[in-house]
Amino acid sequence: MTDPTRRHFIAAATALPVAAGAAHAAAATSDTIASDLAAYIGFGNKRAGGAGDNACGHWLADQLARAGYAVEKPAISVPHFDAGACDMVVGDTRAALMPQPIVTPTAIGGVTGRLARVDAQGRADAPLAGAIALVDLPYGRWSSALAKPVRAPVETAFAAGAKAAVIVTNGPTGKIIALNADGRAPMFAGPVGLLAPADAAPFWEAAMRHDAATVRLTGEGRRRSAFNVIGRLDRGKAKWVVVSTPRSGWTDCAGERGGGIAAWLDLARAIPALLPDHNLAFLCNSGHEYENLGAEEALKAVAPKPDATHFWLHLGANLAARDWHEGLFRLAPLAGTDSQRYLVVSPPLLATARRLFAGFAGLESPYPSDKLSAGELTAIIAAGYPSVAGIFGVHRFHHVEGDDARCVDAGAVAATTAAFRKLLLAAAAPR
Repeated sequence: MTDPTRRHFIAAATALPVAAGAAHAAAATSDTIASDLAAYIGFGNKRAGGAGDNACGHWLADQLARAGYAVEKPAISVPHFDAGACDMVVGDTRAALMPQPIVTPTAIGGVTGRLARVDAQGRADAPLAGAIALVDLPYGRWSSALAKPVRAPVETAFAAGAKAAVIVTNGPTGKIIALNADGRAPMFAGPVGLLAPADAAPFWEAAMRHDAATVRLTGEGRRRSAFNVIGRLDRGKAKWVVVSTPRSGWTDCAGERGGGIAAWLDLARAIPALLPDHNLAFLCNSGHEYENLGAEEALKAVAPKPDATHFWLHLGANLAARDWHEGLFRLAPLAGTDSQRYLVVSPPLLATARRLFAGFAGLESPYPSDKLSAGELTAIIAAGYPSVAGIFGVHRFHHVEGDDARCVDAGAVAATTAAFRKLLLAAAAPR
C-alpha cells in the first residue's frame, strides 16, 4: 500500500459502498478521484516553486481548460533555501536538521555553544547567553512556527543571547514536522533548525550536562517564482461561486493535500452543469506553507470580490486522510478516516452541514465561521465573503516525510467529496 499507483487507488475506490441506483455513476466518480489522487501524488515533493509544485500546477490548469474554464496562472514570489550541510554535532553524535524558513544560515563551520534545554514557556535550565537552545515542544500535531508554543520559546532564547535554536518537533511519527513560516521576512533573530524526536535522546542527555554543541545550517537563501491557478467560467451572471484549495506543501502531501485536490477537480468538472445560474471561479494556490502567501495574493489580485460572490467553498488540509493506531504497537494504518478534520460554515448553513455530514468522522460537528477558522479560510473570512464553508485538519503525517499513498484512501475522498457537492449546491441555492 506504500506505492502511489493508479491501480492501488482504483482498487480502493471501487470498494466504496453506494446505493444500487447510483452505482455506475458513483463508481465512475470514484475511479476518476483515484486517478487524480495518483497523479497528484506522482508529482512528488510539492514545495512552492519547485519542480513538483510547478508540474502539478500546469496539470491542474490543463484539467480546468479541458473542462471549459478560461485559465490564468498568475506568478507569485516565494522563499527558497538551497541547503548545504544542516546538522547538529555533540562529540561523536551527529543528527540532521531541517533549516526553518526563512532561513538565517550559519557560517560554513556553524555556531558552537553550550546546550540548554528550553520548554514551551521559554524557561531554560541554564543561562542562554552564548548557548544553543534545545527547544522541547509538547507532543502534538504541529503545523506552524507562528503557534505560540513554538514561537515564544525561540524568541525568548534569542532575546537572552542564544546563538542558535534547535526545535524538537515531538509528534506521532517521531520524525521532523516541518513548520509553516512567514513568507516575507525571517521570523527569528538567528539560525533555527528542526530536529526529529527519534534523534533527540543523545542531545537531551548532552543538554543535561550542558555539553558544547555545534549547529550548521549552511546554504544560500533566495526567492523563486511560483504560480497560482485560476479558472473562470464567466457567464455574465450576477453572482460568483468560488471553490479554492492549496496545492503546495513541504512533502509529497498525499494525505494533507491529495484529497482536497481530487475533490476540487471533481467539483470543477461537475458543477458547471449543476449551477447554470452562477459564474464559477476555481482557485488553486501555491505558497501555502509560507502562511498562505499564495492565497493572500489571489484574494488581492484575481478572486471575485465579496459583494459579487454568492458562496465560497475552501477545501483545505486533511479532507479525508487515513486514521492510524499509535502507541504500544507503533503506527499502524486503519481503514477509517482521521477525525482531526474540522468543518467550518457560515452560521446559516450549520443545520444543513450537520445533516449532510452526519456519520463523517470529525465533520459531523461543524463549527460556525464566526467562532473558528484556520489557514486560508481565515483570510477568506477576513476579506468579508458573506457565505463560506471550509475544511481543514492535521493528520498524523501532516508536514512529515512519509505523507504518501498510505495516508489517503480514494473511497473516503469520494464519499467526502459527494457530501461537499451537496453542501455546495445547497449553499448556492436561490435565497
